[in-house]
Amino acid sequence: MNFKTILIIACFVSIYTAKAQDPIFTQSNYVQETLNPGFSGFEDNERIYAGVLSRLQWPSLDLNLTTQYAFVNKSFDYGPSLGFGVGVNATWQHESFNNYNYIQINANYAHRVNLNGGWFFRPGIEVGVGSKSNRFGNLTLADQININTGVVNPVSVDPLSNNTGNRYFIDFSTGIVFEKTEFNGITYWFGASVKHLNRPNISFVEGEKVPLNIFYSIHGNFRFPFLNDYSIMMTANYMQQGQYNRLDIGTLFQVNQFLVGLTAATNPARNDNNSHLLTSVNAFLGLEYTQFRFGMSYDMNTSKIGNTRGVYEFSLTYLSRCRRCNTDRSRKR
Repeated sequence: MNFKTILIIACFVSIYTAKAQDPIFTQSNYVQETLNPGFSGFEDNERIYAGVLSRLQWPSLDLNLTTQYAFVNKSFDYGPSLGFGVGVNATWQHESFNNYNYIQINANYAHRVNLNGGWFFRPGIEVGVGSKSNRFGNLTLADQININTGVVNPVSVDPLSNNTGNRYFIDFSTGIVFEKTEFNGITYWFGASVKHLNRPNISFVEGEKVPLNIFYSIHGNFRFPFLNDYSIMMTANYMQQGQYNRLDIGTLFQVNQFLVGLTAATNPARNDNNSHLLTSVNAFLGLEYTQFRFGMSYDMNTSKIGNTRGVYEFSLTYLSRCRRCNTDRSRKR
């Protein structure tokens, strides 16, 4: 095998040694559907909430990643004591160097429980079907090449040569959200989620098992008025999968229809001597127009990984009007 083929296989091995960490979005602090199925129907009053996120990571490297996410959910309300939300979402990730592809489609359900004192409890579940592939059929292995004649044999005796198909798996996740009803412009919620409860097998090798690590997340949001017509939102999100973890702490200022946010992404575990506590500083700019919100973010790398030109994300979300409200209230998030 040539050097590039060896490097491709090395990348493949490293990916699955790390148990294929989940895609993470910088704007998950603002679009929590990426984290927790308990947010399905979170806006209440039979409103439809939908959106797309697009992420480009490390465009200066050959190992750049692109990730796309789309979702739609709707709330169903039958008075203050009964309500639920249903939705679907899809994720697609592509890694350019070794043609790694990951696709997953999920359906979710969240129930709303009315507690005392203006509190709501929202447990949610999610069931999905995922697929991972590396297009091994494009590889030429050493035993396929006849050095004397230069003929390339289409068949290899390597045990991996027949494992060129996609790996499909079923995935189960769950989450909860506690929410306090708005009072004097102050709102807050906190939640937690656990993904890959069944630890699906993602190994490409027939007969071998590589269970996907469970993904844990704890997140919270506190929003309060500022100078009468403006607002400030504070966010925090802790995530852990296997030995890797991440803590995002940020704030979002809303002035009329304009939004400006800043988030610090940290690595509390610092798994080796080269790890940094602060891995990136992430800036966000947004604009609300009628029922739409446009968002752009840029992650400025602060680690020693090199000149990656950062991470870019674009988001577009839609929230339908509140038909049951006397006045069309603003978003909760």
